[in-house]
Amino acid sequence: MLARVYSSSVLGIDPYIVEVEVNIEYQAFRYTTVGLPEAAVRESKERVISAIKNSGFRFPPKNYTVNLAPADVKKEGSAFDLPIAVGILAALGYVDQAKLHNYVMLGELALDGTLRDVKGALPISVGVRESEHTGLILPAQNAREAAITNEVEVIAVNNLLDAIQFLNHQKEIEPLSVDADAIFAEKQNYPLDFQDVKGQTHVKRALEVAAAGGHNVIMIGPPGSGKTMLAKRFASILPQLTLDEALETTKIHSVAGSADATGGVVARRPYRSPHHTISDAALVGGGRIPRPGEVSLAHHGVLFLDELPEFQKNVLEVLRQPLENSEVTISRATLSLTYPANFILIAAMNPCPCGYLTDPTHDCTCSSPVIQKYMGKISGPLLDRIDIHIEVPAISFEELSGKEQGETSTSIRERVQASRDRQQQRFKSRKHLHANADMSPKDIRGICRLDSASSELLKTATEQLGLSARAYDRILKVSRTIADLAEAESIQVEHISEAVQYRSLDRQLWMA
Repeated sequence: MLARVYSSSVLGIDPYIVEVEVNIEYQAFRYTTVGLPEAAVRESKERVISAIKNSGFRFPPKNYTVNLAPADVKKEGSAFDLPIAVGILAALGYVDQAKLHNYVMLGELALDGTLRDVKGALPISVGVRESEHTGLILPAQNAREAAITNEVEVIAVNNLLDAIQFLNHQKEIEPLSVDADAIFAEKQNYPLDFQDVKGQTHVKRALEVAAAGGHNVIMIGPPGSGKTMLAKRFASILPQLTLDEALETTKIHSVAGSADATGGVVARRPYRSPHHTISDAALVGGGRIPRPGEVSLAHHGVLFLDELPEFQKNVLEVLRQPLENSEVTISRATLSLTYPANFILIAAMNPCPCGYLTDPTHDCTCSSPVIQKYMGKISGPLLDRIDIHIEVPAISFEELSGKEQGETSTSIRERVQASRDRQQQRFKSRKHLHANADMSPKDIRGICRLDSASSELLKTATEQLGLSARAYDRILKVSRTIADLAEAESIQVEHISEAVQYRSLDRQLWMA
């Protein structure tokens, strides 16, 4: 007796169909799972047998062989419980096999036959949409997430018996439908606003420039100056996620098991703030069973690294690939996975170990060698990928106690969106560019042309302020963004002048 059921899994965030074949022979009891199953798949035997018995079906002692094809790809996770159980019951004659080809199934079984949620429902739903199958049977907890595509017949079941009765036409279950646009619009509001931040007008301006051009930022200032508060609100001034961006971001969170089952879609730009004790595998992804790291969970959003010099040096260095390529590649002996990682890095640090080097109200207790060692923890190659360096001063009492309200995130975001629209128009013939920060040296030479006055100012700044050679391209990128915010066709002297102010860590006088 042979039955064939279909399931699915993911490699990275890319789904693939898994064919679950069950063969039963009249021999002594034996249960074998083949097709490179990992531990969680091999352990499904006990869950499946108990779930079948506790759902009211007989499980006769025969020779059961379960094959998961393709057999040369490792299968992991507990999502194969439901299709294996359905395959066994179909081979035993309890299930009408007429509808089995139409549906892809996934779900973890409890011992009593109820279904628990699984990871990767959204990317699997997208994969089903592009396959020859028409529907997806999965736990009710994952149904809203899977139904976001609105192009797949999503059947939500609570237990094994529900799935069997649906396949046998004994129970009608209406396909779940959700209004993706309504969910998307409802969840786009940010709970934090730039209006909450007192003072720091020039820092807010620098962050507006960063948001407009997609530039990475490092903020240097004493404790309590508002660096973390500003970083938490940075995502609120970024352009709203498009539906395509939201679906791509949700796929990553779904694979990682952090998707919001109640809302179904990540509608706000992600904000991730890992602790400085994080490992390199947790930051960029990896592990024995590869999973997306913080940089991928921040895709289309913000990665905030507070107290940057406190991170391990090897952890900071692995950031170089995602910052350069907007993706992370994890290689293993048997496979290579790529996760998207297009994020804006916001880093914050104190100017010295005690934190008070630039604070006029506190005395710094650090010696020059200690300060230089502290600053030296940030390598040149990493710093080379950060366009904007901004000093954040301590806030005065007058600023804290003032009643004047700052500008709202909504009004800032409108200017940022207008700037991004101008960039998209400029880059429409360059499909690899999405924002000014993405420009390569070749793109910069063609797009960021300077008149004689602007060129002379940049030359003077490089020579007199001790700016490094690598700062040249960064200044041109940021200048182009400032010009876009000013609705200027070309880069002017005032745009270069402002951009130069955003290169604090490249100035030789900073260390002096």
